[in-house]
Amino acid sequence: MYYNFLFCLVIVLQLVWATSSRIGCAVNLCYNMNVWGQIWAKAVYLVCNYSPKGNWWGYAPYKHGTPCSACPPSYGGGCKDNLCYKDDSSYPPEEETEENNFIEQEAPHTPQKPWSRASKPEPPSLPAPAPTKPPTENLQKNEVVNTQQMSQMVTCDTKLRDQCKGTPCNRYECPAGCLDATGKVVGTVYFEMQSSVCRAGLHAGVIDNDGGWMDVTRQGRKDYFIKSNKNGVQSLGKYQSANSFTVSRVTVKAISCDTTVAQLCPFQKPVKHCPRLYCPRNCMEENPHISRVIGTRIYSDRSSICRSAVHAGVIRNDAGGYIDVMPVDKRKHYIASHQNGISSESLQNPPGGKAFWVFAVI
Repeated sequence: MYYNFLFCLVIVLQLVWATSSRIGCAVNLCYNMNVWGQIWAKAVYLVCNYSPKGNWWGYAPYKHGTPCSACPPSYGGGCKDNLCYKDDSSYPPEEETEENNFIEQEAPHTPQKPWSRASKPEPPSLPAPAPTKPPTENLQKNEVVNTQQMSQMVTCDTKLRDQCKGTPCNRYECPAGCLDATGKVVGTVYFEMQSSVCRAGLHAGVIDNDGGWMDVTRQGRKDYFIKSNKNGVQSLGKYQSANSFTVSRVTVKAISCDTTVAQLCPFQKPVKHCPRLYCPRNCMEENPHISRVIGTRIYSDRSSICRSAVHAGVIRNDAGGYIDVMPVDKRKHYIASHQNGISSESLQNPPGGKAFWVFAVI
């Protein structure tokens, strides 16, 4: 008697938990159950694993963990978010939070080598660079080289949802040939976050099939997305609320040695894109009282952009060149240091001053 009941129970446990370590309850069927000498045909009973206590009937029987591998047939065999579930909308997916273009992480990105096919703007014509300084002078300068870039390299199929996690969603570098890729694009002008970053750029016309740089701005939630065919890319429509983004061309601006981020593009919310900047050479010789450098690695936005770039090691004084800057909110203190022949200032608790990172363009 007990043996027959246990035999049914063992089969059930093997069926429900043999390929899963999850805990919970399930309703099961035994075709011939011997109960005190009586045979119960097609007996329905509840089986629970209470080590530790599981969930009761009416709730998803498995807790979060490894994706459910043996969902009970009574649940339709469905699996979502690592939980067995009935396909009756009892467990709707959590609604995603609205996303805007705020900076999520201020640490500079890992240095990356750019795509060779992405073209950069031609720099202004410059005289031949000055001869290299003797090694003794380099030692006195405390030479520092920084190749960290703000722009992120992506593939033709990279979705913004996958790339834009825990990082500033600012500037992207796309390879050539994305017109023939298969990454989907959802929307027109405003694109859904599951869209391919580069193919959205092609659809909007901000890059061509040769690749290049573009800026991305998160725009929060939109109620719907419109399909269209533009620039050889067919986008899809979606009539469901979701987070969105727009794309724009990377503008380029030549600046002088005394230009500051406070003058050009100070930090604000929502975050705006600064243009890619071109610094002239020999900014180290500028008057340090006029073209100040305040801080190390992260600088006060009252600092000279180009002298800060030389100090940080993202460009050489005798060559100048292109840089990217990222404005950030104010800092309580800035650290002084001597790098690449420039002495920066320290500053404590500045009233209302913002800050910025400076990045190389390689």
